[in-house]
Amino acid sequence: QVQLVESGGGLVQAGDSLRLSCAASGRTFGSGWFRQAPGKEREFVAAITWTGTNTYYADSMKGRFTISRDNAKNTVYLQMNSLKAEDTAVYSCAAQYSSRSFQLTTVPEHYDSWGQGTQVTVSS
Repeated sequence: QVQLVESGGGLVQAGDSLRLSCAASGRTFGSGWFRQAPGKEREFVAAITWTGTNTYYADSMKGRFTISRDNAKNTVYLQMNSLKAEDTAVYSCAAQYSSRSFQLTTVPEHYDSWGQGTQVTVSS
């Protein structure tokens, strides 16, 4: 299967920005970002089609987060602006590579591969 590796997490102050990267070992179709805070369930963040022409965001992310991709590098990005303390979580990327049928999905089961996660901590 396609291997995914996230990077770019760290400790920042409220209002700062971070860009997360998800490097894939091969071609992917639809991709997504999820996050999970301690003691909470995994939460959908954003998704993007393989062409990058369509995106979908959780309501709480609209206007602050932007998902994009560079297929030449097999990499998906999550630009996070105006970060808040409540954004603190482990962020994981997920990818679909077996089919184009489930792009822009919020359902974890529809993704084929997952990264190990990268920690984002926002201090207030």
